[in-house]
Amino acid sequence: MPPGGTLRKGTGAVTARFRAEQAAGPFAEAPALVNPHSFSPRYDLDRVRGVFSRTGHPLRGEAVRGNVLVSPDVEGGVAGGWVFLAMRGADVGPAALVFGRTNPVMVQGAGTAGIPIVAGVDTAFFEAVRTGTWLRIDPAAKMVEVLEE
Repeated sequence: MPPGGTLRKGTGAVTARFRAEQAAGPFAEAPALVNPHSFSPRYDLDRVRGVFSRTGHPLRGEAVRGNVLVSPDVEGGVAGGWVFLAMRGADVGPAALVFGRTNPVMVQGAGTAGIPIVAGVDTAFFEAVRTGTWLRIDPAAKMVEVLEE
């Protein structure tokens, strides 16, 4: 099993590939949890339970544990990076992070927590992926692959 993800049984044939501009961390394979808005770990997540907790958020109550968290953009400062480490320590963190745009705080937080992160993914990716879509994250190749359902 890859660190940070759940390896599925079967072939998981690739149906689409998307390049990323930046990537770091280990390989991961897990279902997507798609956040339609910019993402703030500090304000959107309950780091103890590992769920979206912001009042009025479309993913409120959804768990990030074991999922590839997908978001077109990020927001937040230094405190946001520590959220990933706290979540990893509580075993409620995401399997990987995929962003259209990110900032150094997210990269440092993910790296410290050992969570794979890719950013600068083509906007077509965000149109193609839905919550539950299985993704393969290969930071070494700067690649996100959509797997057959």
